[in-house]
Amino acid sequence: MAQSTRYDIPSDLLQPLWLRSRESLADDRLIYDPMAAAACRQCSLKPDCLAGNVTEQQLLHASLTLQCDRQVEDFLRRHPGGRIINIGAGLDTRFYRVDNGLCRWFDIDITENLVWRQRLFHDSERYRMITGSITDLAWLQALPGTASCPVMLLCDQALLHCDTGVVSKFLQAIGCHFNKVEVCLVLAGDLCHSPLAQKMGVAAYSHGYADPQRQLLDLIPWAEAVGRYSPLDKPCSRWRSWQRWIAKIPGLKYRLLPVLLHIRL
Repeated sequence: MAQSTRYDIPSDLLQPLWLRSRESLADDRLIYDPMAAAACRQCSLKPDCLAGNVTEQQLLHASLTLQCDRQVEDFLRRHPGGRIINIGAGLDTRFYRVDNGLCRWFDIDITENLVWRQRLFHDSERYRMITGSITDLAWLQALPGTASCPVMLLCDQALLHCDTGVVSKFLQAIGCHFNKVEVCLVLAGDLCHSPLAQKMGVAAYSHGYADPQRQLLDLIPWAEAVGRYSPLDKPCSRWRSWQRWIAKIPGLKYRLLPVLLHIRL
């Protein structure tokens, strides 16, 4: 029998997939991602994936993933035939987790990352991959017309690796392109660089906002805030000790960890 292929995927792409795979096997899991588990069986795990406090990284990643999933699911309940544009998709498996059988989905990423996606995941008549990035916005012109269709633009954690200047230009470009769109994105709080945050699984990010929601709305004054969500909002026994301590300092949970922001343009 021929030996199955093992893919040597870059660790920055593989680790999020592997963390979701690990979380899917936990007894008290927050998410269940069988696609990630199946894909990881085809991949060669790299030492970099094991670097740092993996248990806390797994919990933080799973919490943010769950919050993003819920926002997309809510959007699709309201707009079953809507369109989801997922920017910086990497090896995200969200389409397979939340697909309602009616929506159209577009995963946007650089060519090198899309090559790995094509090896691990299958296309669908309602699913399309488009080359692009946060800084190269030519993909906006490659999208089919969206004027008559509800759209949600999702940027899960790709913006965490962009500085404030790039974040500002990206959001303003999105705000000017779409007549009407819901946007869900993850931004880092200004205390994410602290030793305490690192103990909670936070990585090194390229920006930090003292009040992510307010500063986001300052960038796009015509935007309407829908919600903001901290990973600590989720009732979870693994977060419990942190939740008790941080609850004593109002607002700290939006500065110490990445925050999911939901706005409407």
